[in-house]
Amino acid sequence: MARMRSRSEQAAIRQDIFRWLDEQLASGKWELTRAELEAYRFEGERIPLLDTGRGIRNPADFHSTLTVMTSSKSHPYDDEVLDGGIIRYAYRAQDGGDNKKLVVAFQQRDPIVYLQGIRAGVFVAHYPVYIVENLPEQRCVMLAVDEIFRFFGDPLEMTGDARRYSEKIARARLHQPLFRARVMHAYEGTCAVCSLKHAELLDAAHIIGDSEDVGLAIVPNGLALCKIHHAAYDRNLLGITPDYEVRIDRDLLDEVDGPMLRHGLQDMHGRTLSIPRRKVDWPDEQRLALRYEQFSGA
Repeated sequence: MARMRSRSEQAAIRQDIFRWLDEQLASGKWELTRAELEAYRFEGERIPLLDTGRGIRNPADFHSTLTVMTSSKSHPYDDEVLDGGIIRYAYRAQDGGDNKKLVVAFQQRDPIVYLQGIRAGVFVAHYPVYIVENLPEQRCVMLAVDEIFRFFGDPLEMTGDARRYSEKIARARLHQPLFRARVMHAYEGTCAVCSLKHAELLDAAHIIGDSEDVGLAIVPNGLALCKIHHAAYDRNLLGITPDYEVRIDRDLLDEVDGPMLRHGLQDMHGRTLSIPRRKVDWPDEQRLALRYEQFSGA
């Protein structure tokens, strides 16, 4: 039988997992494969972050759950993201150690990782995530992406400032990572304007901002852009027509500066946008038209 790790050792491993996940994001990895998650090591020891055939990872030498996973093929009523960014996570069908360790994570306020499946064997990691409610009568727990949700009472009954704050946090920490991963996959990690392929220099840009009614975090409302073109697009120095032509602000075209301005922006004027292979992922023409009106009137 495996030796139970001390609470301090378990906490150190959790923090190291968060550090490792931070490193993956910093290197431009918006999504992680099952093989990568299973290969994680702590001080040379391999500690898989996914279990085989289960949606919950409960190492035998841990008191509580380490990670939970939602498959890209999960039944929508089993696990779902509710309004305000609260995640409903179902107990395993068979009562036993898995569910008990999930409850212990709630009782001990242990931070865990929520791995959201986006394609077969590919996941987006949300961390740290906290269990803020245990509902044994409904055979589920409620997960939140910020520990402050513990102080808001019933996560499904939030109103006013608490509700607005929860929605803001959910956009930043739950919806945006998923949006980024899907956009980058659709554009094959390449800037749609200049074709730069360095992942760490690319962003997933919204065509219509997520604060607007049609600014949904979906691929047709997104563009993979390098950081200079993302900044130029956000500031209406670069526009994209509904028929996918890149336009540069007229004053900027007339400006004389240096090679970065000339090659990075001015030379992009009139260029045709690079779009995803799948038509379902192409930029939405109506959203582009709305956004282009802002560019034209700026």
